[in-house]
Amino acid sequence: MKKTLMAMVLVTASLFGQTYDLKPIHITKDITCIIGDLNPPTKENKGFVSNMCYVNIGDSLVVLDAGPTYRFAEDFYDLMKKEYPKLEVSHVILSNFHDDRVQGAGFFQEKGAKIVGYKNLNEDIKGNLDKFERMKMILNPEFLKGTTIPKADLLVENGYEIKGSKKTLTIVKPSRVSEEKSDIAIYSKSDSFLFVGNIVFNGRMINYTKNSSVDGWIEALENLAKMDAKYLLGGHGKEYDAKSYQTTLEYLKTLRTGVKKGYEEGVSAIEMGKVVDTKKFNFLYYYEQLNYGNIQNLYNQLEWQ
Repeated sequence: MKKTLMAMVLVTASLFGQTYDLKPIHITKDITCIIGDLNPPTKENKGFVSNMCYVNIGDSLVVLDAGPTYRFAEDFYDLMKKEYPKLEVSHVILSNFHDDRVQGAGFFQEKGAKIVGYKNLNEDIKGNLDKFERMKMILNPEFLKGTTIPKADLLVENGYEIKGSKKTLTIVKPSRVSEEKSDIAIYSKSDSFLFVGNIVFNGRMINYTKNSSVDGWIEALENLAKMDAKYLLGGHGKEYDAKSYQTTLEYLKTLRTGVKKGYEEGVSAIEMGKVVDTKKFNFLYYYEQLNYGNIQNLYNQLEWQ
């Protein structure tokens, strides 16, 4: 009888327990964040590879990125309600269109939250639907139940404000294009805090794609640095001090200088990886896997501009 009862308890726990192991970090008394795995999405991390936050603006909570799955959003919501049982989520701000950041949005819409993105977010999603196949290849279909491709309810421009009873959050578009066209940062002046999504990576190599702009990305980082925030949290990695953007900025400047110099000297695409010296960044996760592709993508942009 005892064994049967114990088995029932274990089954119940597995059905209704938390799916994700979310460990909150309190950056300020009103801002709580969770740090994603530095690896790409896997069965082990269940797609939780990006940093996300929630902010108490006084009369409601604002969520910064929605996570990779509906189940993730459920667990994220439960974490918030433990800290703020009387507050509901009024807005979810999506820092870009990537699947690991946005696919939990449907859960929050069901809760009545407004999904906010930069003015070209829905366009970015529609133009990159292949990106939303990744979780389907990794996770069990039952695990993905409820997960949908999002559509923002509110598309905004630089300077848009979400005002609460005790603080205001401001959408910052620091350049036209950085990693993606839809990249934005979220600024809480009263907390001296910037959440900058994929504009900053810490501990992990950036992914410079055909959609990226090296000049725009550098411009974005330099503009964010001028805001002189005490706390700056990127989309990946655990650092959130004022200088946490510097490795990303230094790598991009090294990449730009090296590739442009090689291109002007007539170095071929095949040989470019040998002449662009980025070895000082080989401590970053996935340096070997991503650095060569970053060089090739920037070279191809120069070739076709």
